[in-house]
This record gives sequence, C-alpha cells and structure tokens, in this order.
Amino acid sequence: MLPGIALRQNISRLTAVITAVALVLAPMPALAQGGGLRVLRDTESEQLLRDYTRPILRAAGMEKQNIQMVIINDGAFNAFVADGRRIFVNYGAIMQSETPNQIIGVMAHETAHLAGGHLSKLRQQLATAQTQMIIAMLLGAGALVAGSRGGNANSGLANVGAAAMSAPQEVIRRTLLSYVRQQEENADRAGVKFLTATGQSAKGMYETFKRFTNESLFAARGSDPYVMSHPMPAQRVEALEGLARSSPYWDKKDDPALQLRHDMVRAKISAFMERQDTVYRRYPLSNASLPARYARAIATYRHGDLRSAIAQIDGLIQLQPTNPYFHELRGQALLEGGKPAEAVAPLRKAVQLSNHAPLIEMLLGQALVGTNNNAHTEEAISILRAAVARETEAPIGYMQLAMAYGRKGDLAQADLASAQAAYLRGDNKTARDLASRAKTRFAIGTPGWVKADDIVSARPLPGQKGN
Repeated sequence: MLPGIALRQNISRLTAVITAVALVLAPMPALAQGGGLRVLRDTESEQLLRDYTRPILRAAGMEKQNIQMVIINDGAFNAFVADGRRIFVNYGAIMQSETPNQIIGVMAHETAHLAGGHLSKLRQQLATAQTQMIIAMLLGAGALVAGSRGGNANSGLANVGAAAMSAPQEVIRRTLLSYVRQQEENADRAGVKFLTATGQSAKGMYETFKRFTNESLFAARGSDPYVMSHPMPAQRVEALEGLARSSPYWDKKDDPALQLRHDMVRAKISAFMERQDTVYRRYPLSNASLPARYARAIATYRHGDLRSAIAQIDGLIQLQPTNPYFHELRGQALLEGGKPAEAVAPLRKAVQLSNHAPLIEMLLGQALVGTNNNAHTEEAISILRAAVARETEAPIGYMQLAMAYGRKGDLAQADLASAQAAYLRGDNKTARDLASRAKTRFAIGTPGWVKADDIVSARPLPGQKGN
C-alpha cells in the first residue's frame, strides 16, 4: 500500500475517533418529530420547567436569550444542552425528582454549561485536537517513509514513526476528557452560585448527584480517573457538598404550592407514560390527594373508560375551576374519545385560562376541524394560524391547518401547511413535493409562493437526513 493512501486512511480513521468523542461529549439530537430523539410536548410540564429556570437564567444573565425547555421521551434520568439555546430534560428526570429543588439543581447545572459557553469551547478543543493529530501523523508518516528508504523496515526511525502515528490518539483523547471533566466541575460551581443568587438551596442538586454516586460507585470502582468524561463520583460529590452547605439557603424548603405543581406534573407524566397497573400502584384508590386523582383520571381515559374519566375530571374541575389543564384534559379526553363537538367548550375554556397557550390552541383547532362543521372552518384557521405563529416547531398545528384549508377549498394553503408539517416531521421528500405543488398554485412572488420556495430549497433540519 502506498504511504500516501495509508496516511489518508489513518487520518480518516482517527478523525472518526474524534467525531465519536464529540458525539459522546456533546450530543446533538435531532429536534424534528420522527427523527433522532422523540420530543414530548405538554404545556403544563413545559411551563413548570420554564418557571423553574427563569430566575436561574436571570442570575446567569441569560434571561433575554429565549432559552427553551425540551422534554425528551426517555425514562432515564438525564438532562443536557446541545445547541446553546435549549435545555433538554428526559421525562425520567422529572419523574425521579421528588422535590422541585432537585430538578431545579439540575437546571442550574445545565444553565451553567450554557452561560460558560462550554459547547463552543469544546468544539474548539475538538478542532484543535484534530489538527494536532493530523500534524503528528504527518510527522510519523515522514519518519516511516524515511525509515523504509533506509532499507530497514525495523529501523529505529521507522519504529519512531509508528509510535508517532499511534501515540497521539491516546494522548489527545485523555486531554479532551480532562477538559470535559473541568467543564463539569465548573458547571457544578456556577450552578451553586446561581442557586444562591436566587435564594434557593443547592441541597437538591447535591442529593441528586449523591444518589447517582451511590448507584455508580460499583461501576466506577477501579476506573482510571484520567479516562473518564466526568469527575470521579465521590470526589465530585464531596466538592459539591462543601459548596452547597456553604450557602445560607442550605435548609430552605420548597414552597408548598410549587411542590404541589411538581407532584401534579409527575402524576401526569406517570399516567401518560406508564402502564395502567403501574399508575395504580403509584397512586392507589386509597390515595385521595389531588395528584393521585389526576393520575387516575388520565389513566382511566387513556384506557377506554371515557364516562368514568369525565366524571373524575369533573371532580377535579370542581376543586380547581380555574385550572386550565383540567379543562384541557376534559377536552382532550372527549376529542380522543370521538366526541370533537363536545370537546370544543372545555378547550375554549382551557385556551382562555392558559392565556392562549399555543399547544392548547392547536388542540382546540383540531376539535373544531373534527366537528366536520363548515361553520367552524374560518375560526379553526384563525386559531391555528395564531398558534403556529408562536409555536413554530409543532407539526400537529400545520397538519390541522392543512385540513382546515382543505375543507375551505384553499388548496394552495393546504399544500403549503402540509409541506410545513412534513418538513418538521423530518420527511423532506414529501415536504419538497408538496411545496413544489403549492408553488404552482400561488402567484409568483406572493408570501405563500416564497414560503413554499423556501421549503423546496431548504436543507434538512439538524440531525435529519436529506432524501
């Protein structure tokens, strides 16, 4: 094999190694529905996370940067940042956090990564590491060539060249991992600082990390601390405990009203994501608390007993008549139970009480479209257009808008909305096909034609494949 070919293949192989490290250290999930990680959307849960992070973002000087909370359909405890403007949280992290303070501590840690610009700095480190590796390989290849020209493949120069080509990979890998461990330690310190600045305890953050230390202690036993992407668990928690206990708010408890909201969201997630028997083990009939009743009402409707579910939901509404999410649940149960006309009234109420939350508006639009009553078509279009203008990454809104336009007979707008929905789902071929057809229905240069043309020429969303 020619030295030049071997060199290019080795560079390619080591570049792949660096890329793999990049994916492990800074995952970049796809946001599109149907591609990469699956996203869960729920107004109540997302609002709770926004309320948790708002004061922390303010303390970090990031309040005006429109950082979004994204809930991932994964039952494992995890949270991460990936693109500088979103915090990703597995629903499992919410489920496994018994108090608001525990998940708030996690949010503080992830906010610290954003505030510290850790993602961009890591990418710079990766680029530098790759450059260093290529240079070292070139030097090693030169030594190999010189050794082979000397007529002795086992000469000292050839051996030096071989070592020069193999050593950088391990050295640079350890350097990168050391850098990431330092970032994690910095995020711990900054997270505690943000919590203290907002008058909140860091105990929840410490409790969460300590729990994972105990769970991973056996797995970490005997590990080489220099090849781990995070600090050794015991060392990390020991340092964090010292920082957390130094805060004057160490013993501060969560507000009872916030704890109730937290418990309600955990109950909701359990009811939607877990088996019915699991839900009833968590929230047995003997438990008369509001979260338990919420969970059982959701589980009842999801498993087909609509009449009983509506009775339970009505009981919740009697207790909290201004809770938008109880009215939303009633409308959703009726809509999914095949009664869209009956779903309209509770969903109108939910929209009003939630200050026109776009996801709930989309549900109302779906109910209006589902009535098959042409008298509701214009209202459905108006509501759905307002919703997708404020919530631009929810395919369901565009799907319902396409149906409403189709009922109206506006085929150009129907094709455009269908193309937008397909694009957000990651179905790029269908999106382009529909957008191309929409262009033939719009006058050239009109807003609809321009939007359709944008989709035809658009690149796939991050994490999607072109097709």
